[in-house]
Amino acid sequence: MRIIAFTDIHGAYDRIMTILHQESPADVILIGGDLTTHGTVEEAEAAVRQLQSFGRPLVAVSGNMDHPHFDAAYKRLGVNINAQGAIIDGVGFFGVAGSPPTPMKTPYEISEEEIAQRAEAGWADVRFARRTVFVPHAPPHASRLDRILLGKHVGSTSVRRFVEAFQPDVLVCGHIHESRGTDSLGRTQMVNCGAASHGHYAVIDLAEDITIRLCG
Repeated sequence: MRIIAFTDIHGAYDRIMTILHQESPADVILIGGDLTTHGTVEEAEAAVRQLQSFGRPLVAVSGNMDHPHFDAAYKRLGVNINAQGAIIDGVGFFGVAGSPPTPMKTPYEISEEEIAQRAEAGWADVRFARRTVFVPHAPPHASRLDRILLGKHVGSTSVRRFVEAFQPDVLVCGHIHESRGTDSLGRTQMVNCGAASHGHYAVIDLAEDITIRLCG
């Protein structure tokens, strides 16, 4: 399976469409949060429908700059993986929308307890899948993927504990634009895709081996 993963799009829909036209076809398109910046549900629905025009399965979670109401819209459109799972060709996708509380008081912030509950609810749907892909918008705490410019780690402690305990095959996150990169926890391979609004994304190939390529 070939996954093209975007996070932190922040309204740059034309840029995403250009990338998808230029890339080799994906088996799955993954949106890891912050589709908009304080956008409306109508804007989010229009963007999702545009991405669905490629005819490929699409999975998505909302980010902290999205509105919590996006979750219901994503369910209506059949793309939601927040606190639930979707199995596509034997690969289980599940995720957690929003982020832990931030000093900016952004639209979609939840407690670490809620993050843990949502991760475990999604895992219950996919735990027996051939491969598992965990999509929290927020990166795991104290990793290469959650360090802000001043050097502080600001990721989710619950995401980290979940990964250490359950070891999904792949973790895809965003949120911290300046920590674009890859890392691992145990056997879990992890990627912060970087800001798609700047042309960044990741290509993940799930074959006998797992490969993750940062692009843009």
